Amino acid sequence: MSTAAPSRLANLWDGVKAAGMTEPELLVYRSNILGSDKRVTNYGGGNTSSKIWEKDPLTGERVEVLWVKGSGGDSASIRLDGFSTLYMDKLRALKGLYRGVAHEDEMVAYLPHATFNLNPRAASIDTPLHAYVPHAFVDHMHPDAIIAIAASTDSKALTREIFGDEIGWLPWRRPGFELGLWLEQFCLDNPSAKGVILESHGLFTWADSPKACYETTIATINQAIVWFEEKTAGKPAFGDQAVTPLSAAGRRAIAATLMPKIRGLISGERKKLGHFDDSPAVLEFVSSKDLQPLAALGTSCPDHFLRTKIRPLVVDFDPAKPDVEAVVAGLEAATAAYRADYAAYYDRCKHPDSPAIRDANAVVYLMPGVGMFTYALDKATARISSEFYVNAINVMRGASAVSTYQGLREQEAFDIEYWRLEEAKLQRLPKPKSLAGHIALVTGGAGGIGRATAARLLTEGACVVLADIDETALGAANEELGQRFGKDFVRPVKLDVTKEDAVIAGFAETAVEFGGIDILVSNAGLASSAPIEETSIDLWNRNIDILATGYFLVSREAFRLFRQQQIGGNVVFVASKNGLAASPNAAAYCAAKAAEIHLARCLALEGADAQIRVNVVNPDAVLRGSKIWTGEWKEQRAAAYKMSTDDLEEHYRQRSLLKRSVFPEDIAEAIYFLASEMSAKSTGNIINVDAGNAQSFTR
Repeated sequence: MSTAAPSRLANLWDGVKAAGMTEPELLVYRSNILGSDKRVTNYGGGNTSSKIWEKDPLTGERVEVLWVKGSGGDSASIRLDGFSTLYMDKLRALKGLYRGVAHEDEMVAYLPHATFNLNPRAASIDTPLHAYVPHAFVDHMHPDAIIAIAASTDSKALTREIFGDEIGWLPWRRPGFELGLWLEQFCLDNPSAKGVILESHGLFTWADSPKACYETTIATINQAIVWFEEKTAGKPAFGDQAVTPLSAAGRRAIAATLMPKIRGLISGERKKLGHFDDSPAVLEFVSSKDLQPLAALGTSCPDHFLRTKIRPLVVDFDPAKPDVEAVVAGLEAATAAYRADYAAYYDRCKHPDSPAIRDANAVVYLMPGVGMFTYALDKATARISSEFYVNAINVMRGASAVSTYQGLREQEAFDIEYWRLEEAKLQRLPKPKSLAGHIALVTGGAGGIGRATAARLLTEGACVVLADIDETALGAANEELGQRFGKDFVRPVKLDVTKEDAVIAGFAETAVEFGGIDILVSNAGLASSAPIEETSIDLWNRNIDILATGYFLVSREAFRLFRQQQIGGNVVFVASKNGLAASPNAAAYCAAKAAEIHLARCLALEGADAQIRVNVVNPDAVLRGSKIWTGEWKEQRAAAYKMSTDDLEEHYRQRSLLKRSVFPEDIAEAIYFLASEMSAKSTGNIINVDAGNAQSFTR
């Protein structure tokens, strides 16, 4: 497919592993090894099925049951509960109820009536396509090499040239009941065929054993790959290179500048998350002569289109004369023009009963010499949209090299995007969590309070950047939270808050990884104890550097991004009871914490006109899980109060008005409150989480 010959797909079928599996388990196994390679099918794309004879739970008789990937599953990770199960005799009986193409959508409502064994997994729209193929085992995949054939203007002739009679061809037809009948008729008319290419869609293959079906799928794709290698050898892709890509560092620097700006312009009712891709395939395309004409054609496969919209937005940029400020200045007009174009597309194609127009902003942004930005309501979807467009790039590379590439026809694209069945699927999506679409950076993120805060924000749907100077603890926190909440949602950044360059770089990394920032939790800390006459200038400066200067530096960078995005922002300082109440032998610490609190008040004044809120949480005596209590500070405070370290927690508990201990999760709860819409009308405030201390009352 590319100018450098790609490797063939490996045959991953392990006979030893498969030998002890049941028929349903073999279906899971087949699906997983097919989905493990994105050249075979994209995330969530394609489906597999097996027709299996089973005992009917009611009659005890043996009946034929269709096991087929259910709606919304992904082949690479699917398990048994991801498959729908339906009686084949009932599916065949549905043919008698079919009233023709104009009424095929109504057939979806009949599928639940064919459910076998009360399986709750909803059947997908592709169920009839599998049911009516008269073979026991069927694969439907979306391989780049096959779709490159399917998306060519002469795809029928190419299919014949490459595969002869073994693989057939059917013209474009939207997935549904009618296409299922077409597939059945093709199989009856071509009994020796092993599969069929669907125009602008993908590949169907079949066989009479799971292993043979899998191997037919792999062999068919490999046959296409070999053919493309031979036909494209020595040919430049996409009409050859038009511009020279910038360096990796230059590309990321531009992404850090542009992504927050784009995010601000397209985050209307709900905030978007960004993803940056400057992989070789993307750079080859965005730096080519054919970028503009091919991008304008849009994608060809329905799965690609649904994830990436009718077409991408190509950013006007010349990497030979990189005027990034001019690009930033032109983004507002460019995004407005895209929305107007999308609205015109909607008006041209809509039907009387079409759903209302949805978000008119682009999903994919292509920048010559730099790469691709994708945006969605969550990070995983933004990343997956990027993967889908890479699939589309691979398809365009192949089709344009051997034929003429054609995107999905505009009306067909609209009819899929605004299909009533797609609309129903969107309406069934769960209500977003309170911080969905939000990006938080937590300094001191590997410590007790920082980690608890990150977990609380992640629970509410936020993406979190963990920033910490302790690389070992940072790695452990990132691994733990990534496993709990998903690796798409968490990123680690090693950050020394006292170093200006490191802080700037950390926020730039946040912008590239997620697209911007909404919440800063400034929590990096230390603690020290010494009588004033024993407080060295180094100890004083260390407190001021981390607790005052460090809070200033991270706040300044957050404000810069907030103002660039123009969608508000939220800063929460984790200060201390000691910022309000004096404590013996801790002058440096108390003074620095007091500086934090007053800095927050000043920032609350500066940020209010831009809807940037700044508030403070004052903890006290959070001993458990806190890194500052594992060193000398614990011994120093115990000495100051003339007691043993073992008695310190009880001392603090009894000192409080409520006689209760304070834990990291308690601080995290207060931070979440201030970071969420629950406190939308609060700024410049302080919440004490200290179990009650009269000295630190703020009024």
